[in-house]
Amino acid sequence: QVQLVESGGGLVQPGGSLGLSCAASGIIFSITTMGWYRQAPGNERELVATITSGGSTNYADSVKGRFTLSRDNAKKTVYLQMSSLKPEDTAVYYCNADTRYSDATVYYYWGQGTQVTVSS
Repeated sequence: QVQLVESGGGLVQPGGSLGLSCAASGIIFSITTMGWYRQAPGNERELVATITSGGSTNYADSVKGRFTLSRDNAKKTVYLQMSSLKPEDTAVYYCNADTRYSDATVYYYWGQGTQVTVSS
């Protein structure tokens, strides 16, 4: 059974920092690209950042220079460090796992989501 367990959301003031983590189980982490997406009320879910099994990262333009995504393969965990937070970063943040096998089979998993609110 695949599980993505997110933690670390909460309320933070503008300009502040917050860290999210996502612990994965039931997947082959070494062949899985991990990512974070977010969805604000009335908006579609959007990419925040992804990190491949080799550690290559990709960030949405809106978070470049402010967010840092990293992974610990031994712990099967990814970490999203968010700084210089803005009210527009307010959203439910979802952890995502994208596992691709050599036969081209793809499995896509989502966490339950964690709320991040940036407000004074």
